[in-house]
Amino acid sequence: MPQRMHSIEDEAVATEAVDPATLLAENQSLRDRLMRALADAENTRRRAERSLDEMRQYAIAGFAREMLAVVDNLRRAIEAAERTPVKSVEDAALLEGVRSTERMMMQVLERFGVRKIDALGAPFNPELHEAVTEIDYPEREPGTIAEVLEDGYTLHDRLLRPARVAVVKRQSQAPPRDSEEPRRRNQQP
Repeated sequence: MPQRMHSIEDEAVATEAVDPATLLAENQSLRDRLMRALADAENTRRRAERSLDEMRQYAIAGFAREMLAVVDNLRRAIEAAERTPVKSVEDAALLEGVRSTERMMMQVLERFGVRKIDALGAPFNPELHEAVTEIDYPEREPGTIAEVLEDGYTLHDRLLRPARVAVVKRQSQAPPRDSEEPRRRNQQP
């Protein structure tokens, strides 16, 4: 059996490895690297788990957004029918059927986390509301919502569609009185 030849480098490594302090330091270094790798793997697992949970929770967002158009049309049909007097029992039954369909649709959407934003009379919040217009409404506080033009919805804690609203105008400051204006003109250089 041929005898194996050791190089000078192998002997230097072997001599260095015999030193207990070097072995302990190397052992500690390897242990630190292992712990960091394990922690990184655990963080990656948690991130993937969170991402999967979020994907499951919000997967219906596109479908729910499309269904809101159906809910809007049901609401419009109900409002149009309520503006005209009911002429027959069939008309009343049809209206009640549309109301029932709207209620069922909202119950199904709520079961999956879709919630209507209660905007009327609330302070304007740009994260939930889209201001379409400003109106004078002396009975309400400035900056509050006086009218909801289109209902808004959230999916769990995320905005699905903002409520399109009319906001009460902020009161502008009163114009200066005529007696004060000449004095201001005289003070200007």
